[in-house]
Amino acid sequence: MLRSGVALNAALLVIVVLCALSVVTSQHKARKLYVSLQQEKDSAQKIEVEWGQLQLEQSTLATLARIEKVAMRRLQMQLPKKEQVQYVRLDSTYRLKQ
Repeated sequence: MLRSGVALNAALLVIVVLCALSVVTSQHKARKLYVSLQQEKDSAQKIEVEWGQLQLEQSTLATLARIEKVAMRRLQMQLPKKEQVQYVRLDSTYRLKQ
């Protein structure tokens, strides 16, 4: 009977040690996943900040004053003079086709 008690205690000890190791392993995995999650959240936040900056830059580049300045400098475009403007009048019987 003494031997069966020792065997039972040894088996229970092995089970307890295995359970403890599985708890430690699962906690380690959970911590690694949490660290990875935090890194991804940081990355997402940086991307959102960059997206906001790009939208701001796009709105700045698309202003009419900047477009006019680029047209004048790079493309040598200019506003027409009064003499160069021609007005076209439509006949009152003219109708747009719908």
